[in-house]
Amino acid sequence: MTGLDFSVVLDYYPVMLAGLMWTSILCACAIALSLVGGVPLALAGISRNRILRSATGFFIWVFRGTPLLLQLFLIYFGLPQVGIYLSPIVSGIIGLGIHYAVYNSDVMRAGIVAVETGQHEASRSLGLSRAQTMRKVIIPQALRNVTPALGNNLIALLKESALVSIITVPELTLAAQRAISETFRPFEFYLAAGVIYYDINYFLELGLKRVELKTALSR
Repeated sequence: MTGLDFSVVLDYYPVMLAGLMWTSILCACAIALSLVGGVPLALAGISRNRILRSATGFFIWVFRGTPLLLQLFLIYFGLPQVGIYLSPIVSGIIGLGIHYAVYNSDVMRAGIVAVETGQHEASRSLGLSRAQTMRKVIIPQALRNVTPALGNNLIALLKESALVSIITVPELTLAAQRAISETFRPFEFYLAAGVIYYDINYFLELGLKRVELKTALSR
């Protein structure tokens, strides 16, 4: 077999389209989990409770110090040994979501700490509790300040979503591999998958830039 033939990609467009659909679902859910999970981890990391702060620090240390691929293996292949069975897509969402929740928590914690102490004092003088101050005053300001850094993490999450193909999630990379196994055309399908990933990343960056612009204008 010699030369390149990209027409074969068109013959397998339903397979690639299905992979794109699963990649979109996976990333959307994992991004939501990483953002929602990052907030309590950030708050726990600066908690006055020493035990909670230490436990959170250990949790973050473990997830930052081990590869994402290993974490996916532990969730999908390891948890069944203790009676917890998760589908590949759920395992992928949880693995990606928790992994990036840890990194997002670092960004959010830095944003919370950077908010002026006067904001805390002013809120308390208005009768707001510490929890209300965090929820209504500090966290919204912190998130506006760290939007670019969070955006970088979300882009990294999108790129690393290809790793879930190892645990048989039928996303874009695995779709390309299945097409290659039938056509023996790795260059064409891997290049097509790369172009699709680039397009997804491009539109995600556009969306993040719009969010950054709106948050900048609201300051």
